[in-house]
Amino acid sequence: MARFLLVHGSCHGAWCWRDVIPALQALGHQADAIDLPSHGADTTPLSEVTLPLYAEAILAAIEEPVILVGHSMGGYPITQAAAIAPEKVAGLVYLCAYMPMEGMGLGDMRKLSDEQPLLAAIRPSADRQSFSFDPAEVERLFYHDCPPGTLDYALAHLTPQAVKPQITPVEGLARAEVLPRDYIVCSQDRAIPPSAQRDMAARVPEGRRHVLAASHSPFFAMPDALADLLSEIAAP
Repeated sequence: MARFLLVHGSCHGAWCWRDVIPALQALGHQADAIDLPSHGADTTPLSEVTLPLYAEAILAAIEEPVILVGHSMGGYPITQAAAIAPEKVAGLVYLCAYMPMEGMGLGDMRKLSDEQPLLAAIRPSADRQSFSFDPAEVERLFYHDCPPGTLDYALAHLTPQAVKPQITPVEGLARAEVLPRDYIVCSQDRAIPPSAQRDMAARVPEGRRHVLAASHSPFFAMPDALADLLSEIAAP
């Protein structure tokens, strides 16, 4: 049995893992998900949200060592948590996620790609401290291969995303990079270009690179296949 802690990406929350948690449990694993500060049911003001605060929330949710799974933006907070307390982390799984590089915030990494599919859909807040996604664009970008009802469910739960965590580099990155790390490329992703994902995946050993023929939301599009792959990753 493995223990998983599932960490969502920008504007999402623990709610996006609703189908993956029971699928992992059916395979004999322990699986939990959290709302990062200001996401989901968490009421932390957006003005107070930082990357270290995200990491603290993750570490507070860990009682025994877990495999941290980070989706999209979630790659940054899981890495920062692992850098702070590597003894609490059995491994890191980047699910179509940004895998941090030394001295670079997530926004810096996004600019490394020639493709910027999210840019036109971003709607900054009046104070420029947070952003949301254009509701008319989210199905095309995130949920195009997901079951009926997914879009309505997501639109009812999406929250604004604080900017500060996305412009902050991970501190102590080397402490996280010694842990087992896997990367799952989503080959039908319209949010983070698959080419950019493959570049990040190239930084882990070949046997730890995986592919799902899914959109940016495999937790909705193929939760059972995702759970099976996570189970394989966790196998001794």
